[in-house]
Amino acid sequence: MPGKRGKSADERWSGRVTRESNALDLEQGVFTWQDPKRIALSLRRSAERSDRRKAEPFRSAMSMLVFYINRAGRNLNRKQLRVLEQAKEELRMLYGKR
Repeated sequence: MPGKRGKSADERWSGRVTRESNALDLEQGVFTWQDPKRIALSLRRSAERSDRRKAEPFRSAMSMLVFYINRAGRNLNRKQLRVLEQAKEELRMLYGKR
């Protein structure tokens, strides 16, 4: 089809949600960091500081992390996927959900 092309990251709604979440104010580049504990701590801090979230802090933080993993999909390299999966475990430990 003429003129048909994929949307850039700036045009996708999922990219906009990650950047402009109405529930959490995320630190710049949090999902690109290489330290799972640092990612989890940042998400916890964001969730606990937010007065716009609708769920408890743990659920909000975990939801944002899972949302990012699901939306990044096959564009996420294996190493970073491993880091983000470890961040989920770190987040569970921080909230005593293990």
